[in-house]
Amino acid sequence: MPKKYIVIFKTIGRHWFWILVLIIIILSIYRQYIAAIVLSVIFLVFFLLSYIPALFFKNRLKRLMKKYYRIEDTIVAKKLKKKINKIREEMFDMSQKQEKKNWLITFLNKQYIYYHEQTITKFMELYNKGFSEKEIFEGLQDFELKTRVEVKSITESLIKLNKLSERDVSVKEHKKKQRFA
Repeated sequence: MPKKYIVIFKTIGRHWFWILVLIIIILSIYRQYIAAIVLSVIFLVFFLLSYIPALFFKNRLKRLMKKYYRIEDTIVAKKLKKKINKIREEMFDMSQKQEKKNWLITFLNKQYIYYHEQTITKFMELYNKGFSEKEIFEGLQDFELKTRVEVKSITESLIKLNKLSERDVSVKEHKKKQRFA
């Protein structure tokens, strides 16, 4: 059973805004306007300071992911020693805002996977040359891709984000060139 003071602090933490409003109203009733203003400013500063750790976490997450060609959310959680749910929430938010980014985050097999900018560049290069999924997968082995399903997922995500243009050479043309060359 948790200690009573911990429960009290958690209750205050959940309802701090309403407690603040109540205190300011009481101070205003007793004509202590300066105290109410000072108290409001102090709590406003603390409220703004509470967002700083979240900003540091996002930057640490981005720096860690940029070190790898491909990294899964479970590995990120282990490296940062954070809960998997928090990592997944951040990666979900990043995946919703990735239209102008050079990297890619996909959701595959109930996990988020981050692909580095170089991985995506190489993928687009192979795709535009007319390589099939199997050939793209083999060409990206240096970038730590594990399955051909990932290649399909990357293709679908890039098409959805309008980052993938039409192929310069179709798969059929590429196979004919290889066969007759």
